[in-house]
Amino acid sequence: MSNGSYITEFLLLALADTRELQLLHFWLFLGIYLAALLGNGLIITTIACDHHLHTPMYFFLLSLSLLDLGSISTTLPKSMANSLWDTRAISYGGCAAQVFIIFCLLSADYFLLTVMAYDRYVAICKPLHYGTLLGSRACVHMAAAAWGSGFLHALLHTANTFSLPLCHGNALDQFFCEIPQILRLSCSDTYLREVGLIVVSVFLVLGCFVFMVLSYVQIFRVVLRIPSEQGRHKAFSTCLPHLAVVSLFLSTGIFAHLKSPSISSSSLDVVVAVLYSVVPPAVNPLIYSMRNQELKDALRKLVTGRLSAAIGCLPSSAADSQCTL
Repeated sequence: MSNGSYITEFLLLALADTRELQLLHFWLFLGIYLAALLGNGLIITTIACDHHLHTPMYFFLLSLSLLDLGSISTTLPKSMANSLWDTRAISYGGCAAQVFIIFCLLSADYFLLTVMAYDRYVAICKPLHYGTLLGSRACVHMAAAAWGSGFLHALLHTANTFSLPLCHGNALDQFFCEIPQILRLSCSDTYLREVGLIVVSVFLVLGCFVFMVLSYVQIFRVVLRIPSEQGRHKAFSTCLPHLAVVSLFLSTGIFAHLKSPSISSSSLDVVVAVLYSVVPPAVNPLIYSMRNQELKDALRKLVTGRLSAAIGCLPSSAADSQCTL
């Protein structure tokens, strides 16, 4: 069976059977989506507007927020539209595009988190060489490498997945197009090609993970030798949010793609998918802003400045309504 000839659309999982639950699902996902848009948007705006935050660490954080916005915008809007309009369909091309984009952005997300670990290592363990090793050109190159690696990684997996013949229907047990779900529809032994790609991906993931672990071993050795409690607190405040984000991303992503089929179920798959594709983009801004005093101060200054400008521009009478922000 040829994919392009016989399958023109896929059917995504219906998260609810009744109209009331469908609307509840829509409003729940809408709230999460708006929270992610607000949180990541504030971080992007704050870093872009405050020149004190024009440093490598915040440049990478801005890139991470852009990736988070892209990944959550790839999955939730379609799921919300399906719930609102009581449909399950997604076109074949739309499904392929969704697989490619979400895989590209999540892969780039992980590679960027590895780069951010290197940034923290250089900042804490080699502070005298920080400007040399992480100049503006080096930062752009590393960010571009993370995005480019994610693109190539996603291109290989997407091309391989959608080249497989599918003969087990077109229903996916997930609220967005996910590679493991599509592979379950395959009726060909060529799935071994995907296994080969997965092995390569596992080596990449483990390589990045080992690099991050070794980086943080060196970081903690240096931090624990800092005599000043304030110095240790500042170092930890920039490292712990990164560790929390990496732990959440890795634990849920690895479980989603490497769990045994014997423990797989629709409800479990949905919960795990939400944890690795929806929760991190929504909570990452909160994690970073809670522990980072410099970012909190810049965000507070931005918000209060805008509010003050808005209040100052409120006309006290019809005559003085010429104020512009």
